Amino acid sequence: MPSLIRPLVVTLLIMASFSGRLMADSGSMLPEVAAVPGGIAHVLLPIDSPLQPEAYFGKHRLLVQSTHNTRYQQQAPWLALVGIPLSTQAGTHQVKIGNQAVDFTVADKQYREQRLTIKNKRKVNPNKLDMERIGGEKQRMLAALASWSEPAQTLTRFNKPTPGPYSSPFGLRRFFNDQPRKPHSGLDIAAPIGTPIQAPASGVVMDAGDYFFNGRNLILDHGRGLITMYSHMERIDVAIGDQVSTGQQLGTVGSSGRVTGPHLHWTVSLNNARVDPMLFMAPEAR
Repeated sequence: MPSLIRPLVVTLLIMASFSGRLMADSGSMLPEVAAVPGGIAHVLLPIDSPLQPEAYFGKHRLLVQSTHNTRYQQQAPWLALVGIPLSTQAGTHQVKIGNQAVDFTVADKQYREQRLTIKNKRKVNPNKLDMERIGGEKQRMLAALASWSEPAQTLTRFNKPTPGPYSSPFGLRRFFNDQPRKPHSGLDIAAPIGTPIQAPASGVVMDAGDYFFNGRNLILDHGRGLITMYSHMERIDVAIGDQVSTGQQLGTVGSSGRVTGPHLHWTVSLNNARVDPMLFMAPEAR
């Protein structure tokens, strides 16, 4: 049965800067709004249908949920949570639902710069054999991060996966040995080697292995395009295909791969866009 869309003069809602995030109602369990590169937009879908619509940002399907019991329930029946890639330009963008589109606005965000000195020069300028390995690992990792599943429960909030201070925030413009590299696509939590890493929410282990840059690396699928990744681990305690529950130990903090010291690099990916993990944590969970 086709969805019916109210006449669209809908240039949407919610542009929020990273420094002025808006919290959804505490009962809604929605991630925070930060409609900037590396953030999340809340885009209302004015669709008169009891069936959950399929919505896309670019080629990637979006996590869509009912607005029931959220602060948006009087405005529209459906809400799309849009992960915004760090490479996205400021301006107007569109969520597509079939042949229709809903506009939303992305604001500019300038992230700080970080310069790191890496002693192992191959971790900065890999040789030919290293590059062949890196290429294979990249394809495997990207396939896991782009996966889609439909569990019974939709998750949109996380616990902190390991105790410790935040040593490097999300989005930093990085330089290794004064050479520019891709922005920091995760959140670093400093902790001693051997500190337990716990699942921040239930999920399925999509990938586990020892990567050139990421070291011992684990990827969890939480459903509907929401994926988390854990890098530089000392030990991995679960296996591909395992169903894990919230709080279950995944492994321990380490210093494997390209690092300057022991820490957990925690990545959150939504519709295959790496976004700030802080947006998924309630203030009391931080």
